[in-house]
Amino acid sequence: MKLKLLSTKPIIRFRNILDTATVLFWVLLFIGFQSNAQELTLNNALSHKKNSIIKIASYTAQGDLENLKIALHDGLDNKLTVNQIKEVLVHLYAYAGFPRSIRGLQTFLQVLEDRKNTEILDERGVEASPITDSRDKYDRGKEILETLVGRSLDGPKPAYQEFSPELDRFLKEHLFADIFERNVLTLQQRELVTISVIASLGTLEPMLKSHLNLSLNVGWQPEQLREFTKVLDGTTTTENAKAAKLVLKEVLDNRK
Repeated sequence: MKLKLLSTKPIIRFRNILDTATVLFWVLLFIGFQSNAQELTLNNALSHKKNSIIKIASYTAQGDLENLKIALHDGLDNKLTVNQIKEVLVHLYAYAGFPRSIRGLQTFLQVLEDRKNTEILDERGVEASPITDSRDKYDRGKEILETLVGRSLDGPKPAYQEFSPELDRFLKEHLFADIFERNVLTLQQRELVTISVIASLGTLEPMLKSHLNLSLNVGWQPEQLREFTKVLDGTTTTENAKAAKLVLKEVLDNRK
């Protein structure tokens, strides 16, 4: 008696379905892993060095020297170099004034002495290179500012610059040539210092809006800036932190 063989087609079809499902599972798992990795990268992007920069700039701008000491210790522990922190404290004088900057530097010297006495040797880091560009300082500063804003500045000037052309010259020659042109900090880092100071001082929303746009222009991502505003919750007043969140939302909405 001949046995009737069952068709193998349903089995093959079932195996193909399983293989497709398996492949789909691994593809989705890989995409999820990549998404989580990207999310972790963004969430952690400000968790060490950059987080410390925000805190150092914020506390210095407000004259909160006790919390600044803690932030300076943390910054060094997070492997910011001595020269990077010094440059943060120098940079912010343009926005918070010489008195705050000098008090920050004095506090930093005390922290370094305390760490030296406990045999902690912190990395000095690279020194600022001499600026060798011999072009007119106004033109150099204007060029750097154009890089930040992403457009030419040859059009009509803001009303305050028309009213006070000397201030326009000071901004171009000193702020954007003498300070932004220095190379210990990147343009990204300098903008991070700037928005940290402006947000912490409060009631400077128009300037904060401008520099948040510049921060996006030099490479900061929206999620990173949202995290920046969360750090402010612990460094400045509730009103200042809330205002920074509202300004950032407006900036991001306008760029959609």
